[in-house]
Amino acid sequence: MKIDLTGKTALVTGSTSGIGHAIAKGLAAAGASVVVNGRTKAKVDTAVAGLSKALPDNKLRGIAADVSTAAGCDALVAALPDVDILINNAGIFEPKGFFDIPDEDWTRFLEVNVMSGVRLSRAYLKGMLKRNWGRVVFISSESALNIPKEMIHYGVTKTAQLALSRGLAEMTRGTAVTVNSVLPGPTMSEGVEAFVKDLAKQNGQSVEEAASQFVRQFRPTSLLQRFASVEEIANMVVYVSSKQASATNGAALRAEGGIVQTIA
Repeated sequence: MKIDLTGKTALVTGSTSGIGHAIAKGLAAAGASVVVNGRTKAKVDTAVAGLSKALPDNKLRGIAADVSTAAGCDALVAALPDVDILINNAGIFEPKGFFDIPDEDWTRFLEVNVMSGVRLSRAYLKGMLKRNWGRVVFISSESALNIPKEMIHYGVTKTAQLALSRGLAEMTRGTAVTVNSVLPGPTMSEGVEAFVKDLAKQNGQSVEEAASQFVRQFRPTSLLQRFASVEEIANMVVYVSSKQASATNGAALRAEGGIVQTIA
């Protein structure tokens, strides 16, 4: 299978680092014209420069916009009126006990993890339907199915993404547009690596020991028994963004290492 996205424009939100950055790189390597997004121009410029160095023959550009706000989404859409592939990747997480989560945190998580995808899908899906081709992908999490007690607010927003994705997919009936979710498990992005380093420091362990203990303690059903790499997640996203994935629609695609112990 050769995935060729030549002629397609892809927007990956929150793509200056981590899973989003790997997705942007994977889509660009497949020939797409990729727009990198982040909150600050400095980080966006650095990410684009790094990707351009790795993929000198590919079309890459960046747009700095805070997609956690309506104004930021409006600014992004004004700078990029149409896309063929929308990857709703921007997201935040934070371990915190339920009784310690104030309303402000709930609102912040909903704005970043859910409303960014709502606003951008509303802006771009109509054009995809009109052109009769497009891909919308939400980067959810296995926490959408296994709500973690240490960050219930995060799990709730990830479940909401599955509902949103499936609902939008229903609007694509009979077209060549698809809407899907990808569910990573523990993934060694820069943000998670910093989190694991903090755990290691607190417990007097090496980073490798802390990472292994985290998976055993908090994701004991993992068949992978390790953190996934960002590239492993990006591979799934690149496929579901491709022309070859035309029959995959309304799906919640797991890339979580077998943590979820159900067949369906």
